[in-house]
Amino acid sequence: MFAGTHTAIVTPFRNDSIDAESLKKLIDAQFDAGVSGVVPCGTTGESPTLDYDEHELVIKLTVEYAAGRGIVMAGTGSNSTREAVELTQEAEAVGATAALLVAPYYNKPTQEGLYQHFKAIASETSLPIMLYSIPGRCGIEIGLETLERLVADCPNIRAIKEAGGNPERVSQMKLALPDSFEILSGDDSLTLPFMSVGAVGVVSVASNLIPGPLAEMVKLALAGDFVGAAAIHHRYYPLFAAFLKLSTNPIPIKTALGLTGQIVPELRLPLSAMEAEKTAELRATMERLGLV
Repeated sequence: MFAGTHTAIVTPFRNDSIDAESLKKLIDAQFDAGVSGVVPCGTTGESPTLDYDEHELVIKLTVEYAAGRGIVMAGTGSNSTREAVELTQEAEAVGATAALLVAPYYNKPTQEGLYQHFKAIASETSLPIMLYSIPGRCGIEIGLETLERLVADCPNIRAIKEAGGNPERVSQMKLALPDSFEILSGDDSLTLPFMSVGAVGVVSVASNLIPGPLAEMVKLALAGDFVGAAAIHHRYYPLFAAFLKLSTNPIPIKTALGLTGQIVPELRLPLSAMEAEKTAELRATMERLGLV
């Protein structure tokens, strides 16, 4: 179901309000370029600073603008199980086709707590669920044994976005889990390494800017053409590296989209604009790639 490229779409703001017009243009550009789906209200969408009504609005607009052209995988995770259930049910009600559920952050539950958290959410929705393990932000990893239990007990838990930075985890999951369970990279620079050992795609930040090349790279890798896929990876690796190096996501990608005139690169505090010298470095990288 999830094989392909899914863009973790930014949330454009204008004067601290949702910029619906820019969001529509971004989503149109994604599907025109061949991505498999879009992910509203993830980390890249600044979900921590969207209020409840805005969160619902962004998902509803994304469903409307996607118009059935691909998957809309709504970011509905929370460190509150009750809130995650409510957000997931709201996403289902407005027409999302899947949900992305990040591991609870800050409160650092045990693995048993993680199991109970995700099981409780899965039992309250019919949406296919992709779990999201990103220990660098959450302070906790979804353990392999926990994942095995969840996949066995929750039929709608179908995939994981793996953002722990370790290709070995992909191999471990492939050995332990059913072939039907799908693994996607959560890091653009690791998409190809992950796919070489069994992942089936990426939830991408960079595809906000370069949806066509990312979609083509993943398509080639899925077809077994790793030489062709590697050529795209190597061409755009400087961009992937710049996004990681220069600042916290989504600051660099919003800056890049601002440089191309696709959005106003407005962020919400506590995120702040990228420094002038780092913006110049990003522009130089984009110029070398013919992106600006």
